[in-house]
Amino acid sequence: MPTLSFRTVASRAGLYILFLAGLMQAVLMVDARHPVAADFSETSLTEITQAALLFLCTVLMLIIRQRVGVLRNVSLLLAAFFAISLVRENDLWLDTYLFDGAWEWLVVLMALPALLSVLRSRRAFLEEFSLIANSLGFGLFAGGFLTTYVFSRLYGRSELWHALMGDHYLRIVKDAAEEITELTGYSLLLFASVELLLLARRLRDRRLLEAG
Repeated sequence: MPTLSFRTVASRAGLYILFLAGLMQAVLMVDARHPVAADFSETSLTEITQAALLFLCTVLMLIIRQRVGVLRNVSLLLAAFFAISLVRENDLWLDTYLFDGAWEWLVVLMALPALLSVLRSRRAFLEEFSLIANSLGFGLFAGGFLTTYVFSRLYGRSELWHALMGDHYLRIVKDAAEEITELTGYSLLLFASVELLLLARRLRDRRLLEAG
């Protein structure tokens, strides 16, 4: 598998750090210092950015599958995963403006075809997975997944924040902690998607060289 130099990894890490720093500054200026009160509702910058990051992740996976033409099964499964997460993040709007339970139907409609396709090509999927298992992209994906779908849920439990703040419990503090943690996780997933796209391009170029 194509490897990365220390200089390349360090430069990308610097860009990712700058991205996170800018993101947190924006959250501070817009949501935390909201003119009326701190706002981490469905219309907050934090929530909108979460949706935007998931959308970008989905697009990057589709580019890998359709344009780069390698890791087709892995990218399909990840595209479905990101798209489902995007739908779940916007469940309130879908239930309000479409119909109650709309997001659940959309999840089923996206998940089933992707899973069936990967199951039919499971041998190719496992071969592709072996190409990314030790990559920077997969490491970032694992970190983002654990941060967003495991840690943020545990960290955002009301019981924890009631225990920490006691009689001074403020719901906005709990919401801010949970939503910002999720935003961090989604950022890691975006970084993972970028790295997987770059890896896919390197794999494609190597195959073209070998074929030539």
